[in-house]
Amino acid sequence: MTAGGSHLSTSESSPGPSKKTSAGMELPKSYAPAVAVAAAPAAAPAKRRAYIAIWQGFLGALMMFVGSIGTGWIANGSPMIRQPVVIALRTEGWGVTLSTVLLTVGAMLLMRSWLRVGQRLGDWGEQSLRSVVIAISAWSLPLLLAVPIFSRDVYAYTGQGRLVMEGQNPYDVGISTLSNWFALGADPAWAENRTPYGPYFLWLARGVVGLTGAQPDFSVLLFRLLAGVGVVLCVIYVPKLAELHGINGARALWIAVANPLFLISFVASAHNDALMVGLAVAGVYLAATKHYLTGILLVTASIGIKPITVLLLPFIGVMWAGPAASWTRKFLMWGATAGISFGVLALSGIPYNLGLGWVWAIMDPTPGYTGYSPSGFLGQQVEFLGNVLGLPGGTFADLLRTGTKWAAIGLVLLLMFRGDYSRAVRRMALAFTAVVMLSPIIQPWYILWFLPFLAVTGIRNDWQIRSLYVGVTFFVVFGAQDQLSVWSFVELAVDASSLAFVTALLFTFYLLVLDIHTRKLLVEGKPVDWARRALGWVKKQRAARR
Repeated sequence: MTAGGSHLSTSESSPGPSKKTSAGMELPKSYAPAVAVAAAPAAAPAKRRAYIAIWQGFLGALMMFVGSIGTGWIANGSPMIRQPVVIALRTEGWGVTLSTVLLTVGAMLLMRSWLRVGQRLGDWGEQSLRSVVIAISAWSLPLLLAVPIFSRDVYAYTGQGRLVMEGQNPYDVGISTLSNWFALGADPAWAENRTPYGPYFLWLARGVVGLTGAQPDFSVLLFRLLAGVGVVLCVIYVPKLAELHGINGARALWIAVANPLFLISFVASAHNDALMVGLAVAGVYLAATKHYLTGILLVTASIGIKPITVLLLPFIGVMWAGPAASWTRKFLMWGATAGISFGVLALSGIPYNLGLGWVWAIMDPTPGYTGYSPSGFLGQQVEFLGNVLGLPGGTFADLLRTGTKWAAIGLVLLLMFRGDYSRAVRRMALAFTAVVMLSPIIQPWYILWFLPFLAVTGIRNDWQIRSLYVGVTFFVVFGAQDQLSVWSFVELAVDASSLAFVTALLFTFYLLVLDIHTRKLLVEGKPVDWARRALGWVKKQRAARR
């Protein structure tokens, strides 16, 4: 895997001589050009100016805010649902249609703004970081006040906080044991499900419920503020961790935090993953700068929000062991890292009698698969082909999905035991990526778990960044039509999900084909040039047949 900054094409496989960072870590020579990019002279004012794109993104976020009132998730017990404007937007056909279009166009406009900010900042000069932070702040503000969109998991957090408040263990029971649980807005899928979150998040959820009395709107706002802490941690530590690896900090922040999927999932949807990721990035930075104990404790706090970041601990141990460590020292540091982290987590289970219930989230993951995950999609094809041939297609599909999970474990072990010390964070990023991408279940925001770590160790301006564009666009389009709250009695000329999907696809076509700026990001030339090349290829094929 290669690493690079804004315009790098260097390869990690042949690093060349090493150099020292201010923190004492040795980095390969291939990182040096990225440092040069970070220190490059400022680009021309017209090229550096990103404020037009930032204002455009603010407009998109504002449109999403208005659209969320008509199609976002409002708890049945919320007084907001009785307001005349809200009633009109949620029960009248014109209101739902208008809200759907505003939400979808706003999300896609935010997508375009993100792409244009990246283009306008050009060479990522000294003022770029300030521009990216302004963009994140401006785009987040309307989303901070929006009705929850693209997911309603935030309402389940209130239910789990109520469970702890009432002396029940969320690791043993679902929120259906609570009185009037459905009125608080949670998805019925959470009714019998045990919580997959760590003890620290349950403490926080209990605190939110204690402050709000489980009032849904104020609870959502407080959970958003908690998620905002994670966003702020990412804004602070992503550039620092990137520069530690010789990567331009502004570009890494633009990739990891300013992208629409991050802001929608971690601000508008208020997923607790935001706090998990923020603590993890901060912990990894501190470990990489030789503050090992603090780094371990911050990563442990991240595990206490959501246990998936337990994957980071072996690589923290690698950093602690040092560049010339023997295998004995490595195993001792792995043991010490795990001992400190798991010891703290074990003690953290004593309050509210939570115990080690969080371990089940790692040992007994959610069954099933999503059709857009690699193993889920391939499994569907294998099952179909097997059934056509009269073979047990379902069994073959299950074997394939099980095999990919074991392959992910194998890659984690390989990256844990093999590789240069200077690439410990990159190895960690690739291990995290393997676990997510080879899992049968991938939710849109799961890619945000590993994206910051890939960004700080280098995403080149080639197929790597293009893959990110495609992935972020896909999940924004998917979320726009997948999670709309529309009453079944509302009469619509066109189904809201279909309207959102078509609107998003049309905007995507505009970005790919008609927009003279954004179409350059994936393909070169004008549409007429593409047609000429295609016609030329057809003529060559015909000539070859003759």
